[in-house]
Amino acid sequence: MTAEQMAPTVEDFAAMLDEVFGTDERFDGKVVTGTIIALDKEAATIDIGLKAEGRVMIKEFASPGQDAELAIGDKVDIFVERIENATGEAILSREKARREESWTVLEKSYEDEKHVDGVIFGRVKGGFTVDLNGAVAFLPGSQVDVRPIRDVTPLMNITQPFQILKMDRKRGNIVVSRRAILEESRAEQRAELITSLADGQVVEGIVKNITDYGAFVDLGGIDGLLHVTDISWKRINHPSEILNIGDTIKVQIIRLNPETQRISLGMKQLQEDPWSTVEDKFPIDTRLKGRITNITDYGAFVELEKGIEGLVHVSEMSWVKKNIHPGKIVSTSQEVEVMVLEIDSEKRRISLGLKQCLDNPWESFADSFPVGSELEGEIKNITEFGMFIGLADGDVDGMVHLSDLDWNKSGDVALAEYKKGDTTKAVILDIDISKERISLGIKQLTSDPISTVSGLKKGGTVTCNIIKVTENGLEVTLGEDDSPIEAFIRRSDLSRDRSEQRPERFSAGDKIDAMVTNFDKKSRKVGLSIKALEISEEKEAVKQYGSSDSGASLGDILGAALAAKKDEK
Repeated sequence: MTAEQMAPTVEDFAAMLDEVFGTDERFDGKVVTGTIIALDKEAATIDIGLKAEGRVMIKEFASPGQDAELAIGDKVDIFVERIENATGEAILSREKARREESWTVLEKSYEDEKHVDGVIFGRVKGGFTVDLNGAVAFLPGSQVDVRPIRDVTPLMNITQPFQILKMDRKRGNIVVSRRAILEESRAEQRAELITSLADGQVVEGIVKNITDYGAFVDLGGIDGLLHVTDISWKRINHPSEILNIGDTIKVQIIRLNPETQRISLGMKQLQEDPWSTVEDKFPIDTRLKGRITNITDYGAFVELEKGIEGLVHVSEMSWVKKNIHPGKIVSTSQEVEVMVLEIDSEKRRISLGLKQCLDNPWESFADSFPVGSELEGEIKNITEFGMFIGLADGDVDGMVHLSDLDWNKSGDVALAEYKKGDTTKAVILDIDISKERISLGIKQLTSDPISTVSGLKKGGTVTCNIIKVTENGLEVTLGEDDSPIEAFIRRSDLSRDRSEQRPERFSAGDKIDAMVTNFDKKSRKVGLSIKALEISEEKEAVKQYGSSDSGASLGDILGAALAAKKDEK
């Protein structure tokens, strides 16, 4: 054999190294059991069964918040990252070994929906980090507790159970919840506690939270709602007026729903209902003193005693102030005298009156100014149906209807002659105290012009003043010149003879007699006719002085009648 044949090749040298160091690629990327053969302050030297050892930092063996306890000869599971053939050293990791072991266990727990133990050891954005025996999980801030916690420090670096919500081994993501564990525990406690409760039971609890509509009371593991209306018999605007967070109170269970685990509580139910004796305490028409507790658009509430309130409706607040907000008449906390008007114990309502404890100005006015009295006042308001006049120093108003403004003018025309702020005289026509109404009249200050006209009735004869001659007839007036009654005589009624039915025969200023053919006192309309008067006079003459059958002519009869009239004058 030649020397060249005897010289080892590169391949032979590598094979000898493998034989010496015993490399096995099957160890790479796997967890194996090794033995600690040496320890110093920083690392442990571990033999994993190869002809080379690896070093692992001691801190990798420590749990969060604890020191590592190691000794030479201890068996430990370790992760082999790779074997460094050149140096003969194994690259090992205890942390990765724990992580691999932990992931396998965690996946099983996640599938079985079991709790896992972990330790909160750090803060990150939006939550915290949790060590699950080597695997690092994310704990969102909302999943720490059932309620927000300001300081999480007492919960860190201690072993406690968690619920895995999501996990992805490829991405190395795990999300856990501590809140789910607490809610599950509380649910069990609530279910057990609710079986020991019943409607009507009196229990003790601690005020846990206060809202605008009530307070939540912890009954020892389950919360009940104490509504604001069930805190006290008296009116309260907010629960904080009586309760404070942390108060220990006695409450009665009003309603209990085992299925939804909702509990309604009451405090006032432990006290005597003041409404049970309200009718005996406050008889109708009794005058009482109370305090204004609340003012609304429709009235004011008055506290008569603790737990008993009545309403003074806005219509019962003042005799004279109408259509104004109650806050302009009374104020909150003001003490007032009221009268009991009505009680409805079932609906828990008391109707009160404020004005009934004051003098009724309508009664006082009626006593001082009977119907027919004349007085003077300022025009306060003008409406489409009349005007209001302030009476008795402005305490009450009286109304003059359109129809009571003027005897002859239409209501609209007469109303246009007045304006707000004017002072005018009027006469009282009617007083209705119950309806708070006073009817006034201005035209009644003078007598009706119609009553001054002699013969103003159907079939009567009146003397007229011609004020205008028109093509269709005559415009005339009756009565006094200061308040005349206007009328119109049609052309066809100017004479019995058609040839004399000519308006131009007359002149303005002439006085003529005419017969009243129609008279409506209410509408002030008068129908007049000269023709009807002539026919009437002819008939009367015939009746008195004979007829054409006696041989006398109509002219003779009329002549005799005229002569007789002349003699009478």
